[in-house]
This record gives sequence, structure tokens and C-alpha cells, in this order.
Amino acid sequence: MLAINALQTDSEWSEQKGFANLVKDVFGMFRNPTAHAPKIHWAMAKADAEDLLTLVSLIHRRLDAARMPPRA
Repeated sequence: MLAINALQTDSEWSEQKGFANLVKDVFGMFRNPTAHAPKIHWAMAKADAEDLLTLVSLIHRRLDAARMPPRA
């Protein structure tokens, strides 16, 4: 498990859970359609592609700053 914050408060735990859901959902949204139905041409508007890359950049930046908390 990686922690994106100190995990000291309920709010920080909620942020952690929300971030984990975001990562899973982004992966599922864009991986599953292409994995289950191969496409040579994937129609995506430029604005949607830019938004997706921005979101993935945010995810990577937060993961880069994450730490592994001690195991209980």
C-alpha cells in the first residue's frame, strides 16, 4: 500500500480511499474497452485525450510523492 498523505485523520483516510478509487476507475475505464474489443482506431476527441493525459499526470505526480507506511 502506498499512502498519499499522513493517514492521521478521517479526512486523510477519505482522501486516500478516493484516490485509490480514482486510479482503479481510470484504469478500468480506458483499459477494459480496448482489452476486450481490440480496435485499430480508437475514436477520442482531442479535448478528451488532453483531459485524460492531465488526469494521468496528476495520478503519477501523487504516486511519485507517496510513501509506504509501516505495516501494522
